[in-house]
Amino acid sequence: MLVIAVLSQVLFTENETLRLLKLFFLVVLTSSATTLKAQTATITGVVFDENQTPLPNVNIASKNQGTFSDVNGFYILEIIADQETTITFSHLGNEKLILKDLILNTNENYEFNPVLKNKAILIAEVVVTPVGSRYAKGITTISSDMVRNIPGPNAGAENILKLLPGVSSNNELSTQYMVRGGNFDENLVYVNDIEIYRPFLIRSGQQEGLSFINSDMIGNLQFSAGGFQAKYGDKLSSVLDISYKTAVDFGLKVTATRLGTSTTLESVSKNKKLSSLTSVRSRDNSLFVNSQNSNGNYDPSFFDIQQYTTYIFSNKLRLSYLGNISINNYRNQPFTRQTNFGTLNDIKTLTVHYAGSEKNQYRTHLNALKAEYQLNERTTLKLISSLYFNREQEYSDVISQYRLSEVNDGLEVESPGEPTPINGLATQYNRARNDLDAKIFNLEHKGSHSKGGKVISWGLKLEHTDIRDQIRESEFIDSLGYMVRPPNSGYNRNEPEIPFEAPLVPYEGIIARNSVNTNKLSGFVQYSQRTEWHEHNIYYNLGARVSHWTVNAKNLRSDSHTIFSPRAQFSIKPNWTKDMLFRLSGGVYQQPPLYRELRDYNGTVHPEVEAQKSYHLVYGNQYSFKLWQRPFTLNAEAYWKKMTHVNPYTLEDVRIRYAAQNNAKAYAYGAELRLNGAFVPGTESWFSLGYLKTEENINERGYISRPTDQRLKVGILFQDYMPEVPDLKMYLNLVYNTGLPGGSPSYTDPYLYQNRLKDYKRADLGISYIFVGANKSNDKNSFLRVFKDLSGGFEIFNLFNNQNSITNTWVRDLINEQQFAVPNFMTGRVLNIKIEMRF
Repeated sequence: MLVIAVLSQVLFTENETLRLLKLFFLVVLTSSATTLKAQTATITGVVFDENQTPLPNVNIASKNQGTFSDVNGFYILEIIADQETTITFSHLGNEKLILKDLILNTNENYEFNPVLKNKAILIAEVVVTPVGSRYAKGITTISSDMVRNIPGPNAGAENILKLLPGVSSNNELSTQYMVRGGNFDENLVYVNDIEIYRPFLIRSGQQEGLSFINSDMIGNLQFSAGGFQAKYGDKLSSVLDISYKTAVDFGLKVTATRLGTSTTLESVSKNKKLSSLTSVRSRDNSLFVNSQNSNGNYDPSFFDIQQYTTYIFSNKLRLSYLGNISINNYRNQPFTRQTNFGTLNDIKTLTVHYAGSEKNQYRTHLNALKAEYQLNERTTLKLISSLYFNREQEYSDVISQYRLSEVNDGLEVESPGEPTPINGLATQYNRARNDLDAKIFNLEHKGSHSKGGKVISWGLKLEHTDIRDQIRESEFIDSLGYMVRPPNSGYNRNEPEIPFEAPLVPYEGIIARNSVNTNKLSGFVQYSQRTEWHEHNIYYNLGARVSHWTVNAKNLRSDSHTIFSPRAQFSIKPNWTKDMLFRLSGGVYQQPPLYRELRDYNGTVHPEVEAQKSYHLVYGNQYSFKLWQRPFTLNAEAYWKKMTHVNPYTLEDVRIRYAAQNNAKAYAYGAELRLNGAFVPGTESWFSLGYLKTEENINERGYISRPTDQRLKVGILFQDYMPEVPDLKMYLNLVYNTGLPGGSPSYTDPYLYQNRLKDYKRADLGISYIFVGANKSNDKNSFLRVFKDLSGGFEIFNLFNNQNSITNTWVRDLINEQQFAVPNFMTGRVLNIKIEMRF
């Protein structure tokens, strides 16, 4: 494997720019230089009849291979990889089912569970390739195997989303992401039709733990970065739609790393009607937190249990349950910190000594039931209920004393590198006692009716939220014995000539107690059709959403609002020799405020806040072709958003603080490219490039950059393996983002101070070896016979040890009366060991 052989020589010996360039060209050279003999892939699953009963003796045949399902309906078929294959499922008493245009990677294990009905089914509208299923609906699909294998500090669905061109995040410790100029609160996340919510109080990525989405339970992943259908909810930016898989056999998977463990149990009853997935995960982020430039006692521990159970009552009725308990504890007792910053000619150092501690806890519970009733072969009805409960606590008392010094350059001093006399000396005291309880109840009905390529879908949802919030925060700053008052406090100071007798107040302080509940009723209807026009394939979707909600806050008047959101998608696949697909989508997307959008900087709730509105227009093109006799796809999209009734906010790390006013307007536009395919035979890799510009105009003062104005994004996902040892695999992520706005103090007027953070650069590398797998058998006398799968390896996070910053700490030079931005660096290079086993 060329990449692995060369990486060890370039890893720590060359400068950063040369390393990145070499690595990029290495990707290109390896993809064109690696050649393999014909390889195979495996398709497996369980064949069911219309009653969801496993079918034995089903004939499964491709061009040159064939097999039969066993008494449990289970089958396994080996096919030629990296070329189109058609597979036919046939059984006496049932009609044939044909799976067309299947293209699998070398050594890929693809799961397909067909249902043989009384009418032949031709699956011709989906092409399964190394880049996932292709839809005319403008949705990106990513295979579950890729989600599980790609390395990253927060390995999983969000980790791989951050490699897409329209998705960005400058915080590797956070699972939150921004899409096309939107913030973290503007993304919809569904798991099995259940909407997932994120905690309210988390302000730092290192306080986050496990994502709700469990990678080991994912069966299907779909993502839309904009222009999505009316069946999805009221958010401004994106939709992540996750479906958990249904267990078809007993299995136990265990994953252990230096960061934590994960155990997932798959079980199924003898009659195949009851199936269950149970997963227990734990994680400790000390490995990452201790790689930062602060010393102390850190105990960031996270734990969760997830359960997904399905019971098939009959061929018409299916009931499923999704449950989750998550406990996140973040304890921090900082000791010291030293950060060097500045330029080569003006190096400064910030030294901080701490006393005190921080204790944060986030407890989340989710219980959801979904009943799915097949009225007939054309009509499906669903009833979904969920109860989300979240209890959050932030308690901290931290005293920090800092000094700001200049570092000797070593030219004319006896002790080069030592700090010069003190320029700044101050003490800062931060105290917080924040408690928040949130209960969110949902009751929803969904339905769909299809006939002759036409589908009509509808839904009605009732949502009730109950928030009880107590926020008490204060920050005091003492500079050489003088308490620093907040900006524009109205007091002039001239000590020691004139005594200062004003009362002591915190530099920043919030005291508030809120009790808010919201009732929202929303519904949608949409119509879609797939047809032909002059031998061209046409798909279109027309739909609309209506939402009405009422906000009730204690000691405040209630307020009601109603919104209407029409949406549409249109796609055409011309009858050309070249395989191309064109898409156009758009509509009105509105976001009713949740609790955080109602609360302003001072903790006051404003029930009158209206929904933010965005007009979307998205144009896309998808071109599929073969290069080096392997499949590739080039996806291109251009988008434009016009936003009104905008609620301005500040962004610090992952903490969002809203103005709770609809006093701004904004826009966003950009273009994206993503080329993906088998650069190395039998693997999937991609290169993505995105450009974005988003600005806002607050109170007609003129347009300035929004906090999420991430101008340029480059992402590379590369997979490789050694031709002679195909079980030795490599996974590489490369991300480059230009700096976000937000390098100024949070209290600063953004119109007076437009400062950007430094560019974000990161590379994560994973190396693994498959000891036991679907295509690798072992001797019956070997101890490895107990494993169905066994792999082990290592990961290097932040491969080149780049110093990325997410925020700045602002300190004062008392001599020159200046403020300096001291970067808060993210994690350094970290080595992780990983082993996976399945029984």
